[in-house]
Amino acid sequence: MRYVEFRDAIQKALRQRPEGLTWAELRDRLALPYDRPCPTWIRQLEKEIGLARVPGRARSLVWRVPAGRRREVDVGRR
Repeated sequence: MRYVEFRDAIQKALRQRPEGLTWAELRDRLALPYDRPCPTWIRQLEKEIGLARVPGRARSLVWRVPAGRRREVDVGRR
């Protein structure tokens, strides 16, 4: 899976669930092939789609994107 596929899948899932999802919920729902997300990709998601990870139940972090936020155009995808 390439980063852009990962980003688009995460963004779509989080837009459908404005209350957010945990990493485990995203991983299972999207059948992602990773046990843990790549820290570099997380930083990119924070910059590109406005990803925020906020404390949730127990020790989990809930992933959210702001409503109406559009991702930046990829320079390399022209």
